[in-house]
Amino acid sequence: MTENMQSDEVDPIDVVRRHSLTTLVRGEIERHIVEGALAPGDKLNEADWAARLQVSRGPVREAFRALEQAGLVRIEKNRGVFVRTVTLAEADEICAVRAVLEEAACRLLAASIDASKLAVLRDWVDAMRAAVEARDHDAYGRANVAFHDSLVAASGNLKLYETYRRLVSELSLFRRAALVVHADAMHHSLAEHRAILTALASRDADHAATLMHAHVHDGLQRAHAACDPVELREAVRLAASSKN
Repeated sequence: MTENMQSDEVDPIDVVRRHSLTTLVRGEIERHIVEGALAPGDKLNEADWAARLQVSRGPVREAFRALEQAGLVRIEKNRGVFVRTVTLAEADEICAVRAVLEEAACRLLAASIDASKLAVLRDWVDAMRAAVEARDHDAYGRANVAFHDSLVAASGNLKLYETYRRLVSELSLFRRAALVVHADAMHHSLAEHRAILTALASRDADHAATLMHAHVHDGLQRAHAACDPVELREAVRLAASSKN
């Protein structure tokens, strides 16, 4: 083996290390997007993120590509990388697929649910109730997402879960305003989650799936309302008056 051939070889340890670093960088940027710290339309600077995460620019660049494939950012030639904006029409399509996936997850879970799986879901419903009492929309949103994530994961179908996670990541770019349009939106949402949990605990697959379909549809209607400027202005007025 010549010296040139040796220099062209790829170090497998370096490949693994680089891949792992890219995964970590992607996870951190995705967390900021999903939790709303980065808003749709925000520009992501490669050098800034490399400095913030104390890594070279290579893993950041690769993370941006992975996030583009996941539908969370868009890369524009000669302009940069931007957090993607999900339109109302796209949200409609995502929710239609999400409803099918979560109905299937409910049917699977109802047939296999046990005390430990039920306890996890009940804990998240309790967390949502506490957030409602505290009027903490952000805490409610986190518990809401965790409830659905736990439910689909507990169904036991890995491919269904992987598809669901991608859809939900995209939908997070759109739906954050939905729970603050009406003062009672969180109360309605909490009641829907409680009903789904009760149906699952009773192993009633058909009822759980029906309730989940209605819940996803109601969530989409709240999101539609969030896009209505008249509704949004009224929500802001009511929120301001409730604090006085």
